[in-house]
Amino acid sequence: MNIVDIILDKRYGRELSDEQIAFFVNGVTNKTIPDYQISALLMAIVLNGMNEREMTTLTISMADSGIKNDLSYVGGIAVDKHSTGGVGDKITPIVLPLCRTFGVNSVKLSGRGLGFTGGTVDKFASITGFNIDVPKEDFPRLVNDVGMVISGQTPDLAPADKVLYALRDVTGTVDSIPLIASSIMSKKIAGGAGAIVLDVTCGSGAFMKEVDRAKELAVAMIKIGNLARRRTVAVITDMDQPLGLTCGNIIEMHEVYEVLNGRGTSDVIEVASNIGAWMVKLAGKNGALEGESLVNECKARIMDGRVLNEYIKLIKSQGGVIGSNGEPVYQDECNMVYEVKASQTGYIGAIAADVIGHASVQLGSGRIKKDDEIDFGAGISFEKKRGDAVIEGETICKLYLGSKTKLVDKTETIKRVEQMVLSAYKISSSKPDEVCAVIDILGV
Repeated sequence: MNIVDIILDKRYGRELSDEQIAFFVNGVTNKTIPDYQISALLMAIVLNGMNEREMTTLTISMADSGIKNDLSYVGGIAVDKHSTGGVGDKITPIVLPLCRTFGVNSVKLSGRGLGFTGGTVDKFASITGFNIDVPKEDFPRLVNDVGMVISGQTPDLAPADKVLYALRDVTGTVDSIPLIASSIMSKKIAGGAGAIVLDVTCGSGAFMKEVDRAKELAVAMIKIGNLARRRTVAVITDMDQPLGLTCGNIIEMHEVYEVLNGRGTSDVIEVASNIGAWMVKLAGKNGALEGESLVNECKARIMDGRVLNEYIKLIKSQGGVIGSNGEPVYQDECNMVYEVKASQTGYIGAIAADVIGHASVQLGSGRIKKDDEIDFGAGISFEKKRGDAVIEGETICKLYLGSKTKLVDKTETIKRVEQMVLSAYKISSSKPDEVCAVIDILGV
């Protein structure tokens, strides 16, 4: 079999056989196909697409390119959750302990953040003593003890995807639903998931800017999951403004603690409850609860302290330190350094989440390159969100830096971030229509 023939087949819009796709993935994994030929096929896929069979074969081949986790020790159906990313996304630290209150055990392998999309592992790493590099041999013990484990992704999980992902980023081949869907689903399948709940975000702070495009991606992943015999459900959620009241690492974990003490915002609770409800249902642990009743039960457990108890157990089980006030102890402090004021009177019509995310990265909360060191204490809190009334000169955002910040010129950076935030906030004379945090649910 010849890689040039495979490239030409896809270039001219022909379907690739299972054997051709397997040959390609093996060549990627074994480094027998050079980067320029891999990139050529990726571009052909971007231009001519893939059908359901091709996408599924690509996904399974990538999942099979490395070690696959056996999660039989979880007991029952191992349900995994994935978010396509966004700004202020703090759902995983809420849904893992939420699911545990229903008796659902979880093994969550999560990534570090890159660019304005925050990483769940970075958020947990901001807790003093918390181990985010758990050896796989310790997973069964932690699941047996507390029912949950969260760790960084191992390099032997879907190694072909790591090669393709890196090349897509530098060859203009990121924006392809078959490639996005197969990348996400290969890691979920290799990770041992028996069922998958997808949080597919859409809006300015998401990769998919339009709802229709987000649904197209969701449908592709659902079809792959079902063909791979993994029950898959996608929750389409709004990321046209930041989720919740914070963006950063420590500052978001502070908000998680507030949410689990019954003081969360409606958007965070709505998204977490719907995703948690579907994880519980796919695990078969919902009992007689269905639909809205199950979602409402999830909300009640978040509000009444039951989820908080499980959250604290998770933190302690992986070495995290809990303070005398009951909240985790963090590696740094969040020091408020500036208040951004509204430029006019009216209503907050929109907040460009991507601009806010980039502004937070400028403060040091995220990475531009993978080896960048982040400031755990940096971030942004939102005093005003979409639909809120505002008076000229009133505070709309607060900017934070950690005490260990390495910014060379704080004043210049803060002023630059202020202008970014002001450009992200759109103030209108009339109150905008309300937008639901959960837009749609597919695959039910």
